[in-house]
Amino acid sequence: MRRLILGALVASSIAGLTGVAQAADKIGFIYVGPAADFGYNMSMDLGREFVEANVADVETTAFEAIPETAEVERVMERLINTGHNIIFATSYGYLDHAIKLGEKFPDVAFLHAGGLKTSDNVGTYWADSDAGMYLAGVTAGSVSKTGKLGFVGAFQIPQLLRSINAFTLGAQSVNPDATTTVIWTGGWWEPQKEAEAVNAFADEGIDVIAEQVDSPITIAQTALKRDVHVIGKDVDISDRAGDAWLTGVSWNWGPMMVEMVEQIRAGTWTPSHVRGDLGTGSAVLDPFGPAVPAATADEVMGLKADILSGDKAVFAGPIVAQDGTVVVPEGDTMSMEAIETMDFLVEGVIGSAS
Repeated sequence: MRRLILGALVASSIAGLTGVAQAADKIGFIYVGPAADFGYNMSMDLGREFVEANVADVETTAFEAIPETAEVERVMERLINTGHNIIFATSYGYLDHAIKLGEKFPDVAFLHAGGLKTSDNVGTYWADSDAGMYLAGVTAGSVSKTGKLGFVGAFQIPQLLRSINAFTLGAQSVNPDATTTVIWTGGWWEPQKEAEAVNAFADEGIDVIAEQVDSPITIAQTALKRDVHVIGKDVDISDRAGDAWLTGVSWNWGPMMVEMVEQIRAGTWTPSHVRGDLGTGSAVLDPFGPAVPAATADEVMGLKADILSGDKAVFAGPIVAQDGTVVVPEGDTMSMEAIETMDFLVEGVIGSAS
């Protein structure tokens, strides 16, 4: 099991909890892809393993490859009917289904990955990776010889737009002329499209590729074959990317999950938006690869310290959108709500936000 680090959590209370059972012996986890994807779903499954190892007298059940459709409701009901009274719904498109099932089963606690909706027994949790992606962008912008970066994304949703923007702003902080070209695959796990995207990027002279799909494996291994660099996401795969690896941003869900489970069992949980970040250890900046000069690594770690101390914010103005509109004036900083509903791409990104 990966080593996970406990950190404090930030939560904004929304509504009081009523009706959820205080004893939580059976916990269900639902993944949109395979748990062994070496990416997002694996990160969630590592969280499940951490819960099993660190919460007494608990049993967990995981369902894999469940689409973001009414199918997830059937899986939730199956879990509930077999005695599971906490459900971790781990994919972006499960939220409305969790809200619907929450109304039907008021004695079950639903914990959804991301989103800004809650109800009496549905809360959300997330780990903001914006700071990590900004630092990865600084790394990419420093190493790139062409100033042309690429990004392979699954869907045009706020969680991906914010990653692309943070990455691009980081790169532009060291190379103002840096651009990020985006290719959307339209799916969380599309290995063929992901490989095609990397090859297209390499053919265009793009020499650093970031991504946010469920598994970074195909992108990393294709980048290695094409002699371009890669930025990882979700799970540290530096040992599988060889010389292509620059750095990445991993998730560390376990401590956050344990804290919420223990609150539910104690009867103190309130549905809210629980958020971790680089400072809490819920998001982790991965090790640097051999292509990253020591001076660049030192600069990035110095910036990380500035972010953790509060001296620097990733989404502080001025921030300009692709069409030239100033979306964050100088002196302002985006709120959590604005970041989590982000619907634009910054200047220097080539690709559509919708």
